[in-house]
This record gives sequence, structure tokens and C-alpha cells, in this order.
Amino acid sequence: MSKITTPYRYDFVGSFLRPQRLKDAKEAYQAGKLGRDEFDKIVNEEITKVVAMQKKLGFHVITDGEFRRTFWHLDFMWGFDGVGHRHTGKGIPFNGVLAVLDDTFLTGKIKAKPHPFVEYFKFLKQFEDENTVAKYTIPAPAQTFQQMIVPFNYENTRKYYETNEELIQDIAAAYRDVIRQFYEAGCRNLQIDDCTWGAVVGEAAAHRYKSLGIDIAEVKEQLLRVNNLALEGKPDDLIINTHICRGNYNSAFFCTGPYDSVADYVFAKENVNALFLEYDDDRSGGFAPLAKVSPDKKVVLGLITTKTPQLEDKAKVIARIHEAAQYVPLDCLYLSPQCGFASCEIGNKLTEEEQWAKLKLVKEIAEEVWGQGQF
Repeated sequence: MSKITTPYRYDFVGSFLRPQRLKDAKEAYQAGKLGRDEFDKIVNEEITKVVAMQKKLGFHVITDGEFRRTFWHLDFMWGFDGVGHRHTGKGIPFNGVLAVLDDTFLTGKIKAKPHPFVEYFKFLKQFEDENTVAKYTIPAPAQTFQQMIVPFNYENTRKYYETNEELIQDIAAAYRDVIRQFYEAGCRNLQIDDCTWGAVVGEAAAHRYKSLGIDIAEVKEQLLRVNNLALEGKPDDLIINTHICRGNYNSAFFCTGPYDSVADYVFAKENVNALFLEYDDDRSGGFAPLAKVSPDKKVVLGLITTKTPQLEDKAKVIARIHEAAQYVPLDCLYLSPQCGFASCEIGNKLTEEEQWAKLKLVKEIAEEVWGQGQF
């Protein structure tokens, strides 16, 4: 078992651009021109390559790049009993882009079963060594909760759950079971990716919920409750971090707003070890809300964007780190890109070479700020 834990001083969120060979193989498999065994062989080979590249760059945290998924969140939900999906070609409007996602909905009560992601983790874990640790990323419990109560799913969900509290209890129980499965498979570093807090920040969100007749303060309480309930009873040596995002699809974003209105909930009260926070542009606001971060948490500053290929100015990034250190001690701060490079398999608008250049920059800046070997 690796002794390295997350976050590492220079880190990343989890997903990477899908190589062309992987894209071609999936297209051929879906068209019936490639068998399942051959497709799986290609996926395994590409994951092996992307892990090797992470190590080559000197990173101490490894992921499978989310290469087995179409969507960062929905694929995981499909691993529960009581969740169905279908491809309709419909989507959700992002900033100038239509995010085409599978409809995902309840077909019964949510229950855990042996989850395929645990098997995916086992393949990744074989690459751990004395210098690296495998982390696995899954959507937050709040993300699954939100998926089932959004307006287009609300009526269907009420066929199975009379109240949100009943839904929260079942989601939390299902997650606790899957977290146990990961732990028994040797996972000690899990990351819950969460766009729900990003969806409730800012004035636009407040107006949207008000127009639906929903109390946004109650929504925040429910998001916090389902996440913390799901994490109850986790083993002491299991690190669980969260990544908070405002949407990342083909270089487009979903929402805008500072953390001020959610800091008293997720920064202060969510029972995670670290917060991976999006801070790559003005949409995220300033660092002042970091003052609400409870002293037991680490903060990973997502100051390098995955949405564009241009490399950030090193001096400006370093200055922002020190600005954030006015609110959180420098020793409790870490650095990463703001999100993954391919939250969905379509990926962001940059090349693989530009992707790796971004990670090299993260490492260089971290070593300059905190000193080489001081991690």
C-alpha cells in the first residue's frame, strides 16, 4: 500500500484527453466493427500509457484518465440499481455549447450492487509504486441527488420517493456501500467531484431557484446533508477529497459566481479532507471565502485552466497563491488545474501536448513556491 496521500503539492483533478486510438476504437466498437475483448484490450493499453506519462512528468498521484467513461458523472450513476438511462441527443446549454448527455433517471429505489468502477480501480492500482498512489474519481452524492430532482426528472422521481429526505437516505446508503467496496479493493484516496455547489452560487442561481418556488437555502442544506451522510463511518485511513466545479464541457462552462454564498456550507462543514477549487478566471470570484475553510481541510487552488491551451504567466500564478495564503496558511495550500481535461469524452479544446505542458507548469510552480522535495 502506497504511503503517499492526496492531495499532493502539485496535483490534478483526474480526467485526460482521450487519445485518437481510443476514440477510433470506441467508434468501431459501437458500430459493431470491433469486438468487446479487443476494445477492452485497447482501453487497457491506453490507460497504461497515460499512467506512464503521469509518472514520466514526475507526478505522484495517478488516475486512469477516466478513459472508461463517456461522462464524468452519469456512468457512475448507472452502476446503481434503480437508475436507468437512454441516449436522446438532447442536452444542457453550457456557455455557447450544447452539452449532449444521456438522460439519466430513476427506474426504482436506488440501491448499491457490485460497482463496475471498483473493478476499474483494481486495474489502476496495479501501477502504484513507492513513488505514486492511485486515486479514483466519482461524482459526489449531491450530484446524484441533484440529477434526480432537477425539473425534467422531478415527476418521475416522485414515483419512487415521496420526499427528498427519503431519496437522500437511499443515496447516502448506496454510496456508503460503494465506498466500502473501493476500500476493500485497496483504495485509500477517493475524490468526489461536485458541480452542485457551483450550480447554486451567484445571483442567477438564486433567481432560478426562486422562479421554481424552491428555497435555495434548503437546497444547500440538502446538498451538505447527502454528502456528509454518505461519508459517515468511512475508515480513518481513507482520504476523501472533493472537487467543486462550475461545469467543464468542450471548454465551455455552465455557471458563474463566487464561493461566498456556499462557503458556510461546503467550506466549513463538509466532512472531506481537501477541497479542489476552481479559480482559473474571474467567474470564481476572490479568495476571501477561503477564510471559512475549517482548519482540518487542505485547499487545492485550481489556478491553471484546462479550457484553453495558452500557458499561464508563472509570476501571476505565484502571486495568486500568496494572495490566497492571506486566508489559508501556505502550508495548507496546493496547486492543480481547475478541472479535468476531458470531463466528458469529447474533451476540451487543446492537444495532448498542450495538456501535458499545463501539468509541467503546475509542477514547476509548486516546486518554486514550496521548494523541491518539501511535499
